[in-house]
Amino acid sequence: MKDLQQYRKNYLNQFKERTYGRNLLKTEDPFDSPTEECGIFGLYSENDLDTFSLSQFGLFALQHRGQEACGISVMKNGKIFNIKDEGLVLDVYKEIREPETFMGNSAIGHTRYTTAGDKKKYNFQPFFAKNEYDQIILSIAHNGNLTNAKQLKAELEAEGVVFKATSDSEVILRLIQKNLDLGLRGAIKETMEKIEGAYSVVGITRNKFFAFRDFHGIRPLVLGAIDEKTYVVASESVALDAVGAQYVRDILPGEIVYTNENETGLQSFLVKENCERNICAFEYIYFARPDSALEGINVHEVREKSGEKIWEQAPVEADIVIGVPDSGVPAAIGFSIASGIPFRPVLIKNRYVGRSFIVPTQDMRERLVNLKLNPIISEIKGKRVVIIDDSIVRGTTSKRLVKILKDAGVKEIHFRSVSPPIIAPCYLGIDTPSKDDLISANMSKEELRKYLGVDSLEFLSMENLKEILGSSNHCFGCFTEKYPVPKGEDVDLFK
Repeated sequence: MKDLQQYRKNYLNQFKERTYGRNLLKTEDPFDSPTEECGIFGLYSENDLDTFSLSQFGLFALQHRGQEACGISVMKNGKIFNIKDEGLVLDVYKEIREPETFMGNSAIGHTRYTTAGDKKKYNFQPFFAKNEYDQIILSIAHNGNLTNAKQLKAELEAEGVVFKATSDSEVILRLIQKNLDLGLRGAIKETMEKIEGAYSVVGITRNKFFAFRDFHGIRPLVLGAIDEKTYVVASESVALDAVGAQYVRDILPGEIVYTNENETGLQSFLVKENCERNICAFEYIYFARPDSALEGINVHEVREKSGEKIWEQAPVEADIVIGVPDSGVPAAIGFSIASGIPFRPVLIKNRYVGRSFIVPTQDMRERLVNLKLNPIISEIKGKRVVIIDDSIVRGTTSKRLVKILKDAGVKEIHFRSVSPPIIAPCYLGIDTPSKDDLISANMSKEELRKYLGVDSLEFLSMENLKEILGSSNHCFGCFTEKYPVPKGEDVDLFK
């Protein structure tokens, strides 16, 4: 047990030095994993500070939420400076030749996952609006998905508003811009009362900072403070840790936090009182970094408990338990604690394999899997193995994992998914396959067991997931096909 506690400590500490990898196998098949659209970060101080470095640190901590593009906007001396490009956080920051230009008293940033057919640079964030003198007057970064964006875009275009991108996030920008004559708070309030869906937003004008969250709090947003004059807002609490900020609380559903030139400190305004809290359950299962806390709940503890619960739900005789790194490891530790079956870090990641391999043949793509993730054969050959994974989406990577283990000489394979079966796509900020491609929506558990070629298969039950989270007030749409908000008439939005 002492060894397990030390491994848990080392496992969590490693992400302070490198980016969190979630599930390396699933990066090989982008359609076999749900992908979060982005991570957002915002920083404001009454004094000038090194926003260049601090925003870089904060966004690096959120790199797992988006790896295709990165961007920042900085408020400096009444002006807004912006840069955004393809690549990882550190790659984009290396392009900045004069860091002093991006040192001001406020900054917002964004890391992006790009959905299919939507990889144009004009869709990278932050988005910004200019005045008639070609000066940036407003910039925002958005995490989530609007379900009525197409309708609102058509209405704005009919009023003469010109759109530069094909992202629903620009609808938020243009609505705020259109209503700025109401004052910043009034413009945001008017915008929130029109848009529907999931959204967490950070933004700046030339002299103000703001952040707000949808009426259900579906996408996460946390508030922290470096000192009494410096505030930080981010998708996850690990970004606060990265810049030396103390966690204060989560931004409330329906809340606007903002600065005002006539008042000191950060102001708060609730657009709607007593909103429900329906944060996405998949944040805890898969998206968030394990050392994050969301809505006061520690992510690593949720994942460990899910492993304990699935042992209680479906015990099995086995020799070792392994987790698919990185996301399956905490649940494997929990399974080991509950069952007494030894945990072994048998699947070894190649930390230096990127996402840029161009492999034209299927045979070579299969070989690439072993280049990214390779087992220690001596630990598992002839053994009965329990494999813990975060979820099963299309089932293709799960099948590849089973093949890796069988090729290594495993005697029995018992597969455990620490999420319920995914039976429906998400319309609220997660890029998931259509229902036709979700294997649990089209196969019974026994059919799926045979397809994967495993000796037993079990999913965490909805009842146990709710018990672990301590509430039924979450978005469970991908498991139940019931969403906190209507999915909208045109679910493809701008595509």
